[in-house]
Amino acid sequence: MLNLEDLAQFVAFHKCGTLTKVAEEFLISQPTITRNMKRLEEEFGIPLFIRSANKLSFTETGDYAAQCAEELLVAANQCVINVQNYDQKLHTITIESCAPAPLWNLIPSITRKNPDKTISSKLEDDLSKIEENILNGLTTLAILPHPMENEKLCCEPFLDEHLSICVPKSHALAKYAEVSTSQINGYNCLLASEIGFWNSFCKRKMPSSKFLVQTDEFAFRELIRESTLPYFTTDLSKEPIADNRISIPITDDEANVTYFLIKNK
Repeated sequence: MLNLEDLAQFVAFHKCGTLTKVAEEFLISQPTITRNMKRLEEEFGIPLFIRSANKLSFTETGDYAAQCAEELLVAANQCVINVQNYDQKLHTITIESCAPAPLWNLIPSITRKNPDKTISSKLEDDLSKIEENILNGLTTLAILPHPMENEKLCCEPFLDEHLSICVPKSHALAKYAEVSTSQINGYNCLLASEIGFWNSFCKRKMPSSKFLVQTDEFAFRELIRESTLPYFTTDLSKEPIADNRISIPITDDEANVTYFLIKNK
């Protein structure tokens, strides 16, 4: 039976050309390397080396054997990775969501129902990537702002979310009971970074606006308190509206979404 450690030394010898360098790389003695190469040659049952005084070189078959051995080592390593990933998949529920709010509702429920499993979640603003991953079985659950029609998938409505803009009471938009993105377009706004597809929605629907994107939650809250810049929130947000601001619903159809929970049958 071929030994993977012997094969690794065999490949290393083929690449570096001397047993001394192989011994240094694997932290073993040169006589040990020599014995391992002899044992490997016996396993193959054919000559792999040309032996001369103080020199060991490869036959043509030995060159080919080294190539095959390298491919086998790559395959063996991939086998380990595949098995580890499979085991992780058995004990992990992965969730990819297009927005943060559905995760706030879903993760506690999933955790209660599956106490023996690890819950791994990811926020992804590229909707096509979420679709691809759920179809290819790379994620357990997907959350999208639209249904997916596929015979391999279960798809059901999960949660509604409605986008609003928060402005100071003295802001020009404050006189409106509701607004569209075309009315907001041109106003500079604060924007949190980890908001999934809402990020691309705002930039696409309001191309004339400039967005001050904040990655730090504390800095974002301070700017809300100290600046007059509008910012976006939803009816599912956990943050209360400041006393000096009002929340105005956005009327665009895309700003009022139903999330769908999608999984493989």
